[in-house]
Amino acid sequence: MSPLRDSAVATAPGPPSAPAAFEPAPPAPSGPAAGSLGQPPTGKPRQGRIKCVVWDLDNTLWNGTLLEGDQVTLRPGVLAQIRRLDRMGVLHSVASRNDPRAALAKLDELGVADLFLCPQANWNAKSDSIRHIAKTLNLGLDAFAFVDDQPFELAEVAHMLPEVTCVDVTDVDEALARPEFVPRFVTDESARRREMYQGQLVRDELAREFVGTDDEFLAGLEMVFTIAPARQVDLQRAEELTVRTNQLNATGRTYSYDELDELRQDPEHLLLVASLTDRFGSYGKIGLALVDRRDPALWRLRMLLMSCRVMSRGVGMVLLNHVMRLAADAGAALHADFVETDRNRMMRITYAFSGFTEVSRDGQRIVLAADLANLQEPSPHVRLEILP
Repeated sequence: MSPLRDSAVATAPGPPSAPAAFEPAPPAPSGPAAGSLGQPPTGKPRQGRIKCVVWDLDNTLWNGTLLEGDQVTLRPGVLAQIRRLDRMGVLHSVASRNDPRAALAKLDELGVADLFLCPQANWNAKSDSIRHIAKTLNLGLDAFAFVDDQPFELAEVAHMLPEVTCVDVTDVDEALARPEFVPRFVTDESARRREMYQGQLVRDELAREFVGTDDEFLAGLEMVFTIAPARQVDLQRAEELTVRTNQLNATGRTYSYDELDELRQDPEHLLLVASLTDRFGSYGKIGLALVDRRDPALWRLRMLLMSCRVMSRGVGMVLLNHVMRLAADAGAALHADFVETDRNRMMRITYAFSGFTEVSRDGQRIVLAADLANLQEPSPHVRLEILP
């Protein structure tokens, strides 16, 4: 059985600092983006918020009820919506109260199994299946939508998981056209997102089966981490990262394409993009950093984020350590903005492991200072490439 499917069967029965003002971000350079260096977390746009749609099977993905012996047939309109969203980078999965082997076999027979990540067919509550999918994909529940034909199932999920957007299949065409299902930009990486997640699931399965230490497993991945100044061609993906990344995001601010383009061209700012590959393929562009260098003696790291897809790869500190080395080489101190949320604790831990300490706080807004006298050596599991 494919490692991407095992989970569907396995879940079937027989989860002190001194107060000080937050250092304000400097005014944006003059021009179309002037007046704002991104929106705070509460201002994150609705557009493109949904990252994964979870589908029921009987009388939703297909017509008929599988276990009643019906010759089920795919609903062409539903399949068209799935393929359309897939091309835009929206992921899909399944939560069905069904016999797992029969349901997965039917998806294979109908030629659509590859469209769904870690499908869940079992007799559990559908809210439990969605929780399992969210944990496996490492996505927040507010990034999910659930489509079903049964009011009871929709009500159960809405009650147990109020963060999830619930959609009656009779309203699916109208609902899936709403802004939260439509990314602002569709990049090459968006169109390959499902493929990259499938690769990640294979890596995770291999990690579970690997006999040896974590270090040995990571070394065997042959990872290459590349850091480069952002180019114009990178900006659509960069904006997408600021909108989609929550867990490994230091401030939660979002940046528009125009803001990022201005900052990219401003010599007093440094906008860096990070990408990662290993022997299984590319993870794509997975990291972003924005450094304010207007004070030559004190650089400020205004934004640092990493895609949650690389959380388990031991590369979370690579981009941060690179910025620290750049500051040390320039003879500048380095402060970092951080805004505490209920989602980004792992990023705070990343700063702590890199030697940052809190120097001021204003509510959830914190300023961290780097210890540039004790820089860490690069990870032995990752080959670092720095592009000019």
